[in-house]
Amino acid sequence: MNFQLDATAPKALSMSQTSPDLDHLLIEIVETGIPRPGPGQVLVEVVAAGVNPSDVKGALGHMPQAVWPRIPGRDFAGIVREGPSRMIGLEIWGGGGELGITRDGSHARWMVLDERAVRAKPSNLTMEEAASAGVPFITAHEGLREAGGVQPTDVVLVCGGNGKVGQAVIQLATMAGARVFAVEYNDQPLLGHTNGPVEMFNSGTQDAAALLLEKTGGHGADIVFNTVGSPYFEIANRAMAKQARQVFISTFDRAVPFDIFNFFRGRHKYVGIDTLALSSVDGARIFDKLKPKFEERLLRPFPINPDACYGFGDAAKAYASVLRGTTNRVLLRP
Repeated sequence: MNFQLDATAPKALSMSQTSPDLDHLLIEIVETGIPRPGPGQVLVEVVAAGVNPSDVKGALGHMPQAVWPRIPGRDFAGIVREGPSRMIGLEIWGGGGELGITRDGSHARWMVLDERAVRAKPSNLTMEEAASAGVPFITAHEGLREAGGVQPTDVVLVCGGNGKVGQAVIQLATMAGARVFAVEYNDQPLLGHTNGPVEMFNSGTQDAAALLLEKTGGHGADIVFNTVGSPYFEIANRAMAKQARQVFISTFDRAVPFDIFNFFRGRHKYVGIDTLALSSVDGARIFDKLKPKFEERLLRPFPINPDACYGFGDAAKAYASVLRGTTNRVLLRP
């Protein structure tokens, strides 16, 4: 994999081939031209950009729909520099499934964006905080929406509760007043902001499904948001209430044991969410719904650790830290 960074403005990460190991990525600095927006587009100066697991998977060649070469990066916060006069100077945020996959993305000094995807960021968020929201909150919102929405009477189980999507789901579910449980494979305490109590299970030492059933008087979880997939599949299925919905956004194994009898007797529903199918315009519409909650501080951005904010010279370190499962929200700052 050959990342190419511009030595002078604009700066960009550009990928032209695949590699099995980020530790062997070659980082170089090269000069690129400023992209020019076409009709219906704007030129954005990127101030901060999130680094997501999907960005890393794309870098490793695990996104078959990716177009090469390209600049990666799905999430961003920046300033509109060219476009309709009403947008010039606007501080914006966003994220999109096409960015960094089928068209150049946000890991660059400059990015061309559909003007329909332009949304002013919440004024109470820094650029880094705004750039951190993107994919995690878009995924969480869309998954809960597709599952029918969260009600105050619901029991919600979040598998992988300390991941960034898991943390976003917990914020949204507790904001709705639901009773929320989370599970991890370790004793790590719950990370991130919540709007109410959350009980944590360690599936490495506890029978999480049995405990949840016990604590809910045998009812179980009305919504299971499974952010990890196959490793939690059996636990999640045992924890589901009658007519429960399980949301999937990722997996390790593609094939899992499936009990059809329990599925139809439980009247369960499985919901698949692929945010690569949600464009930056779709993401902007979701942010329209989330922005007031951020402004009211009912939703909070991920804490920004200065040690997890990287310049392009350390881009390989940024990608490698995400690959290795850091608990920090990793950002690039051109």
